[in-house]
Amino acid sequence: MNRVIATVLSWLPERLSSVLRAKQYRYRLTDVPSAPQAQNTRIRLYIAPVNFAGQGYQWARAAERLPDVSAVNMQYVKAGDFGYPADNSVPVNITRFSRPWQERQFEAVCQNFSHVIVEANRALFGTLFDADVESEIRALQARGVKVAAASHGSDLRLPSRHQKIDQWSPFNEPAWALIPSLEEKALLTRRVLSATGIPVFVPTPELLLDWPEAQWLPIVVDVERWSRDDAVLREPRLRIVHAPSKDVVKGTHLIEESMRRLQDEGVVEYRVVRGVPAAEMPRVYGDADIVIDQFRIGTYATGAIEAMAAGRIVIAHLHDQVRAHVRENFSLEIPIVEAMPDSIEATIRDIAANRGHYLPFASAGPEFARALHDGEVSSHVLATFLD
Repeated sequence: MNRVIATVLSWLPERLSSVLRAKQYRYRLTDVPSAPQAQNTRIRLYIAPVNFAGQGYQWARAAERLPDVSAVNMQYVKAGDFGYPADNSVPVNITRFSRPWQERQFEAVCQNFSHVIVEANRALFGTLFDADVESEIRALQARGVKVAAASHGSDLRLPSRHQKIDQWSPFNEPAWALIPSLEEKALLTRRVLSATGIPVFVPTPELLLDWPEAQWLPIVVDVERWSRDDAVLREPRLRIVHAPSKDVVKGTHLIEESMRRLQDEGVVEYRVVRGVPAAEMPRVYGDADIVIDQFRIGTYATGAIEAMAAGRIVIAHLHDQVRAHVRENFSLEIPIVEAMPDSIEATIRDIAANRGHYLPFASAGPEFARALHDGEVSSHVLATFLD
């Protein structure tokens, strides 16, 4: 939106400005939610504003395992949202353009919460502080609120670093036009973190290479929700699902030819699923023997953990650093079958021919997910900030 027009509209009463904007920027006053309320506990945590993969909500629940701690998460939502649970969902146009909401939200957070975790270096209060996260952090601190940051990956992962350590890195993809903007985004996050010196949490171990001072805050899933009783690898053809959030990042196009060949030969039934609401994913994974995750980033994240919790065989490319971090800190092996785009076909053929060898990967998945990703470990990590 033109900055001059936006300024003029901001001077008008909200009942007028909300309907005078271009159609894609409008909102209804009845959709403006009330300010978030905190419970009467000593520590009151607010996590906002993105809730990617439902993690803001899950981390809030993990924090509430601690004594005398309550937590609220907030997310801005757009059309086509995946439907992850959240305590406080706000239409994105309200966060961007409703000055009354922005002012009320800031005051409510300052008055009601003792701690804030800023997700993905995104502005919590729209344009109240010109969408400048560093200014928001300093304003919260000036009101006595303790602030930390939680990365979600692309906001911190530096493409120029990652492309040097992995030949399959998506940042080596010549046609990917977003690489310069992702580099700029990661550099901006670094400037904010350096300038403020706030504690930093990362959801996956490989991000510790991007910010060594960070703490790993494991992704949390509802393990029981994903639990299945049925065994895998019972059908003649392997049932394989791949659910890419971003094809270029997951490496979807790099395995298409191999998967097509395997399907044509009757070795597999291969499905690529996109845009499925979060509530339907347990059924999608439950109907599979194997879940193919990603080949380009070198880590495991929400989808892989959910598939492990469901007792499925997970195939992905993990960096040695990721496996070593889990092994050295938790004495656990990640039960994910290692493969790369140039070895995925041979790996799947081997699974089809030697099924008994791979069943332990499936059986170890739920135990691993429960040990590291049911929220207990994450609550202990959050305790280091929630003092």
